[in-house]
Amino acid sequence: MKFKKAIPIFVSMVILISVTAISSVKQAYSPTVFNNSTTDELNLSTNDTVEVNFDEMRGVWISYIELSMENEQDKSERSFRKKFEKIAENSRGFGLNTLIVQVRPFGDALYKSDYYPWSHILTGTQGKNPGYDPLEIMCEICKSYNLNIHAWINPYRVTLGNKPKKLSADNPYSLNTSMGLKTENGIILDPSNEEARNLIINGIVEIVKNYEIDGIQFDDYFYPENIGDADSKSYNAYTEKMGKNNSMNIENWRKANVNMLVCEAYRAIHSNSNDIVFGISPQGNILNNEKLFADVKSWCTCKGFVDYICPQIYFSIDNPVLTFEDSLKSWSELEFYEGVNLYVGLAGYKAGTDDDEGTWSDSSDILAREYEILKNYENTDGFMIYSYNSIVSKTSREEMQNLRNKLH
Repeated sequence: MKFKKAIPIFVSMVILISVTAISSVKQAYSPTVFNNSTTDELNLSTNDTVEVNFDEMRGVWISYIELSMENEQDKSERSFRKKFEKIAENSRGFGLNTLIVQVRPFGDALYKSDYYPWSHILTGTQGKNPGYDPLEIMCEICKSYNLNIHAWINPYRVTLGNKPKKLSADNPYSLNTSMGLKTENGIILDPSNEEARNLIINGIVEIVKNYEIDGIQFDDYFYPENIGDADSKSYNAYTEKMGKNNSMNIENWRKANVNMLVCEAYRAIHSNSNDIVFGISPQGNILNNEKLFADVKSWCTCKGFVDYICPQIYFSIDNPVLTFEDSLKSWSELEFYEGVNLYVGLAGYKAGTDDDEGTWSDSSDILAREYEILKNYENTDGFMIYSYNSIVSKTSREEMQNLRNKLH
């Protein structure tokens, strides 16, 4: 009798627990809002309902600066998790579907790597274990918010100016300086060095194998524009090996070195997974890429280089030097290889400024109009905004509200 009387209570408890569990699952995919000081200014309420739209690429770059824990008082896993959850929440609330997170900024890593030391942006010291795996956490959070995640790496950069202040003893360059080149702006891995190239590819493969990512992306740093004769020793070794009559000139040789890395990266990714895409985000002025020895036209039009290209078309509609649409047109007129997508990088960071000779201050709907323009081009498949801070900044709030209105 006592057991029978307990049945209704037990059943009630089971129902209550089930409802609570279901509610918790739903909460992971609940409507997203901007929980920061810009909420009211962006006219968002806590009851905003946001569905993730995957009809087109709607991405945002999350730079190492925005992920940095270096100057935080609390550098714990809990603090990093809280920081990134806010980023995911706000990005989804804005109407975005993909986060491009910078996980290898300076020949170091925001993930557990067999090839690169822990990044200094996590603890303040390169090589110091933060006690958690940021990329694993970011993948987990993106999945909970139904967002895609691309791992953004800078393949060649070791230092930029005085960043980082000190390389760790296990930094690949510290272990073998012959893999690198010293330039006016800092140290890069030598694109012609086979060992350096293998290092970069191995680093890509370990991300692909160990993390639930949707893409790998290179940014626009290849050979620095002011390379000078920093690689003359490498080039001379090449001409000596090949013979003067069988050697490319130095410009074509540099371009071939970068192309070799891009091809090998593409093959390495797709030999491990066909569910992960490989993309590059070059400079928006298509001609400027020549100065960096980035063969963007081949990447777009030939098989086996990339799955997508996202030129950084960071120009206003009325920029007197190069307009947004003129730049977009130069890219869209290329005969893209089947399966290569064209996305457009938008300059969120210029919103609300007087950049491009003051033309960004002429109106507050430039980004919204640029979004409408790119949608009118048949071969464009979406956009990425640089960068996350711009979608929550007070400086850019009018521009961002107008763009957000277009996305909902």
